[in-house]
Amino acid sequence: MTNLVEIRDLNVRFSGERTVHAVNDLSLSLGEGEVLGLLGESGSGKSVTLRALMRLLPKKRTQISGSVQVLGRDVLALDDEQLSAFRGQTVSMIFQEPALALDPVYTIGRQIAETVMRHEGRSQADAMARALEMLEVVRIPSAKRRLDAYPHEMSGGMRQRAMIALALACKPKILLADEPTTALDATVQIQILLLLRELQREFGMSVIFVTHDIGVAIEICDRVAVMYAGQVVEQGTLGQIVRTPIHPYARGLLASTVHGAKRGQRLETIPGTPPSLDKAPVNCSFAPRCGFAQARCIEQLPPNVQVGPDRIARCILAEPTEAAAAT
Repeated sequence: MTNLVEIRDLNVRFSGERTVHAVNDLSLSLGEGEVLGLLGESGSGKSVTLRALMRLLPKKRTQISGSVQVLGRDVLALDDEQLSAFRGQTVSMIFQEPALALDPVYTIGRQIAETVMRHEGRSQADAMARALEMLEVVRIPSAKRRLDAYPHEMSGGMRQRAMIALALACKPKILLADEPTTALDATVQIQILLLLRELQREFGMSVIFVTHDIGVAIEICDRVAVMYAGQVVEQGTLGQIVRTPIHPYARGLLASTVHGAKRGQRLETIPGTPPSLDKAPVNCSFAPRCGFAQARCIEQLPPNVQVGPDRIARCILAEPTEAAAAT
């Protein structure tokens, strides 16, 4: 499989009254036609990773290091003009809250049309025709009438569909989805997930999908990277992560969900709280909350262990035992 995105040793720091080490030595790849899920609790660095890939973080307060390659291009080296063309045409993004992402003073049709005119040089009439086509693709009822609707005149589910139409208007090769179903009720959520999966296959896109909900990841992802404290602690295929998680945080995350739980059974919780990110990690960030922690976990950073061809875990539990090594 050809990789469209290659992220290597990505670090993101925010400066201000204190320094925040939001992403630490992160490495990821995204294959052609693949849906990669970034799974983790709030503050784990998922959304920051997407915004670093799009170069949407504030310049004055952000320091980014490492390598971000998209279709063989160094994203961190692009100038403003190149970035403007890159966003929307090569990579596009669906934001978590469409009510904030969509401009409240312009109609939905005009916002989609302006994107098409900017990136494809089409006339206004052609761009509006594309806008109508995209609203029909995402199955907005009475699509022609909705061209002249403002965001506040639409329900949350319809705004999210309009946001998807805007993101896909220029047929990007890579789609970044930042928890696009979080603010929706369960019925609308599954409709949006099924729509995204269908459109991903129809358009042949590669997708990075951010979520904190393993149930959502199961519906849409092919491969999953579990993030904690700005690091990827485990990654593998969806089946591997769901059936046999290795890292204790991945195990805890899966055990603390209602999916698969029995009625009346108490849900498991992860003790403690996430660490402060004011310092770069020098040991296992999860060690204070981990029931398997050893002295090594406190003294040094755990290694990235290649468990199989498509699986990596940053944990001493992933290291081969002496018995296994002898066989």
